[in-house]
Amino acid sequence: MHNILRKEMKLSASPLCYLFILFGFMFFLPGYPVLCGAFFVTLGLFQGFQYAREANDIVFSALLPIGKKDVVKGKYLFVCFIEGCSLLLMLAATLIRMTALAGSAVYRTNALMNANLFALGGALLIFGLFNMIFVGGFFKTGYKLGKPFVVYIIVAFLTIGVLESLHHIPGLAAVNAFGFEHLGLQCLFLLAGLAAFLALTWLSYRYACRHFEKIDL
Repeated sequence: MHNILRKEMKLSASPLCYLFILFGFMFFLPGYPVLCGAFFVTLGLFQGFQYAREANDIVFSALLPIGKKDVVKGKYLFVCFIEGCSLLLMLAATLIRMTALAGSAVYRTNALMNANLFALGGALLIFGLFNMIFVGGFFKTGYKLGKPFVVYIIVAFLTIGVLESLHHIPGLAAVNAFGFEHLGLQCLFLLAGLAAFLALTWLSYRYACRHFEKIDL
């Protein structure tokens, strides 16, 4: 497993994958839909898949003394690694906003989603959708990128729109809590986002393995 991930990181990955991790710091931006930071991280991963396809990486990986299932595993491990790194930046930004910047006027007057544990749960959901729709869709053919990414864009922005709208619905203002207000509810949404991420990624990985085994490279 370690060698597969190292191969992805050193040989297959585009520099944009690493650069776009920094979009996790978008959780600091007031007056901006912070979940777009999660989308931009996945955009970097999309560029990485495109870079790897042009370099014929999938065929190269399949020629290595490993099974097709391991080729799929390597991609998923790398995707989750990048998502995890960006999530750490989002977590750092969120904790700073929930503590030192909790009373800042620029955040208190923000009409959009605050950076809190609910927002982190939303980011995990976006990552899970990317893994399910795009990464899983890619391994149906091993080379087609456009259609699964367009479908992912539509679903991702619909999801962001819904999550951004929730705190404007009467009775749901608590999801946009500042600092550690309504901490129990925030933790519940974070755990729900984590569960969704794990479930979507695992199901996507299983289906991707099945589809990729049937492809004649």
